[in-house]
Amino acid sequence: MAGVRRVFIVAGEASGDKLGKAVMSGLKSLLPDVEFAGVGGPLMEAEGLASIFPMNELSVMGLAEVLPKYRALLRRKDETVTAALAFEPDILLTIDSPDFCKRVGKDVRAANPAIRTIHYVAPSVWAWRPKRAAKLAEFTDKVLTLLPFEPDLMQAAGMEAEFVGHPVVAEPEATSADVAAFRNAHGLDDAPLLLLLPGSRMGEVKRLSARFGAAARAVLAERSQMRAVVVVADAVRGFIAENQDLFPQGTVFLSPRDATEKRAAFAAADVALAASGTVSLELAAAKTPMVIGYDMAWLSRVIMARMLLIDTVTLVNLVSETRAVPERIGKNCTAQALAEAVLDVLRAPDEQAAAMLVTMERLGRGGEDPGLRAAKALLN
Repeated sequence: MAGVRRVFIVAGEASGDKLGKAVMSGLKSLLPDVEFAGVGGPLMEAEGLASIFPMNELSVMGLAEVLPKYRALLRRKDETVTAALAFEPDILLTIDSPDFCKRVGKDVRAANPAIRTIHYVAPSVWAWRPKRAAKLAEFTDKVLTLLPFEPDLMQAAGMEAEFVGHPVVAEPEATSADVAAFRNAHGLDDAPLLLLLPGSRMGEVKRLSARFGAAARAVLAERSQMRAVVVVADAVRGFIAENQDLFPQGTVFLSPRDATEKRAAFAAADVALAASGTVSLELAAAKTPMVIGYDMAWLSRVIMARMLLIDTVTLVNLVSETRAVPERIGKNCTAQALAEAVLDVLRAPDEQAAAMLVTMERLGRGGEDPGLRAAKALLN
């Protein structure tokens, strides 16, 4: 696409912030004079975006979480549309956050159909609500997909689509020196480590932290030499700081802003207990076996249970076409069930290795940088 100079980007959560950073970096390498505006988090801001409001205001999930904030979200949607139209971009790039991005995309298309609209991260129509693809096609020209089986589904709905890989495959791996420095900095010596990742959204972190913490206590009761490490997302730092007693005594709390330390923690961990989401791919990249635990508010859980089309929510399982990673979802996401699953993984830590390797290969490891692939796809 010739003549691209301005790109308005909208990301609504931590995983979208990471994708936004990668594509912004790729675009800057191709178009040194490119200008950005929009909504993003700290990673996108580090690439030069001045977010028009804090991205974490959009980081809600599930009907029960969205409804109390509905009016505020509508106001933010209107602000975003107004800013996008005023910026007069060549491309509107929306990243994940499908409900918010759908409303922004529809309003921008209605006001100025000449703006090319591209959505990054295909809606998971293979999992639930398959009609979303056709609705997305009403205001979207092209979809950039993270999973290799998604372009056909988007093209069938009438959009251009291109698999661009996942940025996780291009991230540097922690070195042995990084791991040693991490252990030394936190007084961990050679203790086995349980990594806890209760999520990046406030609702899920409030719901999961007590269960993850209790599960960790049960695991550490069985493995007395083990230490717990919690990676704290920016959006929930205050909550975790005020509720550290939910986790075992001696737990180490990390900020994900220190990317080197985070990678070292992933590599050092013997096992991880994580909320469902992109983090499972980060763990697979680090070759860290995992258990996935997740729950929603009661209403959201009931609705999702009736609409879900697949039997796993873990991306490693989906991409590798296995069920290697154990899940404890919804009513099964109890502290006891999580602890038992973690202990099972510790007894056979290599059983996930093949699935994690296949996942990384299928997501593009060894190929062109996914951020650059996405940037090129934007311009095609």
